[in-house]
Amino acid sequence: MRAGQIWINGQPSTPRLVRKCVAHVRQHDQLLPHLTVRETLAFIAQLRLPRSFSQAQRDKRVEEVIAELRLRQCADTRVGNAYVRGVSGGERRRVSIGVQLLWNPGILILDEPTSGLDSFTAHNLVKTLSRLAKGNRLVLISLHQPRSDIFRLFDLVLLMTSGTTVYLGSAQHMVQYFTSIGHPCPRYSNPADFYVDLTSIDRRSHELEVATREKAQSLAALFREKVRGFDDFLWKVEPRELDVGTCVASPALPCDNCQTPSEPPGVIQQFTALIRRQISNDFRDLPTLLIHGVEACLMSLIIGFLYYGHGDTKLSFQDTTALLFMIGGLIPFNVILDVVSKCHSERAMLYAELEDGLYTTGPYYFAKVLGELPEHCAYVLIYGMPIYWLTNLHPALLPFLLHFLLVWLVVFCGRAMALAASALLPTFHMSSFFCNAFYNAFYLTGGFMINLKNLWTVPLWVSNVSFLRWCFAGLMQIQFNGRLHAMQVGNITYLVPGDMMISEMGLNSHPLYAIYLILIGISVGFLLLYYVSLRFIKQKSSQDW
Repeated sequence: MRAGQIWINGQPSTPRLVRKCVAHVRQHDQLLPHLTVRETLAFIAQLRLPRSFSQAQRDKRVEEVIAELRLRQCADTRVGNAYVRGVSGGERRRVSIGVQLLWNPGILILDEPTSGLDSFTAHNLVKTLSRLAKGNRLVLISLHQPRSDIFRLFDLVLLMTSGTTVYLGSAQHMVQYFTSIGHPCPRYSNPADFYVDLTSIDRRSHELEVATREKAQSLAALFREKVRGFDDFLWKVEPRELDVGTCVASPALPCDNCQTPSEPPGVIQQFTALIRRQISNDFRDLPTLLIHGVEACLMSLIIGFLYYGHGDTKLSFQDTTALLFMIGGLIPFNVILDVVSKCHSERAMLYAELEDGLYTTGPYYFAKVLGELPEHCAYVLIYGMPIYWLTNLHPALLPFLLHFLLVWLVVFCGRAMALAASALLPTFHMSSFFCNAFYNAFYLTGGFMINLKNLWTVPLWVSNVSFLRWCFAGLMQIQFNGRLHAMQVGNITYLVPGDMMISEMGLNSHPLYAIYLILIGISVGFLLLYYVSLRFIKQKSSQDW
């Protein structure tokens, strides 16, 4: 049947009624790998259950779901994923189901729940779903060619081909129906496999496609004729033989008792739960944190030892200029790639949770930006301190603090640009290309490769929004403003005012305080683009498009 209406408990379905009664478990698990099973459910309970629930009630509901899905033995084990060791695949699928069961929906829809599972685990999972269905809950599963022991667990079966119904009725009567129309299931064959193959379209050749399509259409037409006299469109051997629990007139679903929040948690509660969840997940990823820390330290030491041992009078102006540009120009690119990769690994989960209404854009936005600040500060600190003292830059506290703040801001600008690109563009490759192209443009117009005075109109416009240009200008002013720099020409040494050298490079167009404000403005601009992208662009991952 290609047209009709959907009714729930005798009421026509509306978006509000669907949100109140229906939960959807997607084909792929969308879970944070470094949280335990109990923590995963606890954070979802904070976001999903009504604000009127006390913490004790939330904890009780989490424990009930853990018990219902038989997850007690792994409740304190990390969820894990393909790269992080954690619970088994079947247990992870049950956690995904538990995320939806927390609010006790009347209808549970699962898309390919056994995908990627071995036969034993898949059978146990469907047994769990069958047990849930016996608790006055409607469980709808889409499967392709389930094995025979799984097929025997079904109550009702809907067999479709190209969107058209070929059979809808009791699972135990499906073989009898097809036998009655001339398609008996061979002995020792799995009925599900046989009848799915029977109704499939074979596209290996045009002739086969035409023949199989005609056969499928004739089967669909025959089924419509068979159920024409039934109001529920269920094929039955005899009405009295159909189990009461599988007919349309089954007991009403518990939609009126669903715990879908009529008063969902407020934005403050959403923000608190999200930032706690993010920090917990990120800071347990010790290998990634260690790699980032070692990366920052190695880059700092490599550059530092390259210039180590040169006193202030021995390091030439050209060398100092190159050093300052490298300090601000190298590390942001690594941060950009890391942020883009991380955002796209979480994008599918973000899309699913926004679609499920777990939270709104604002709380997630602030939790994402603020939750990454501790890691950002530690990263810049590990990078910025060794390189400054190894290279004998201005040996005073105030210049060091000003220098560190500039490096912090330029790295944060790169992070903000990566966040915006990740939300704006749908795939990792597109976001990486966007960031790489813009970063190279900012790098080339940063004031080191070519004098800013020699730029023509378009590159000059790019330079005006290049956070690398403003960082370089600020670092140069901190190092040279108000100081005399020794320059040797032949055997003669001249003391040249640093202000004059900065002016010759076109880096003195704005005072130092204005440079800080410009960098803050650039980061705010990227963060605003990030928010707008989150708010108005569907955050589908590559697997959802």
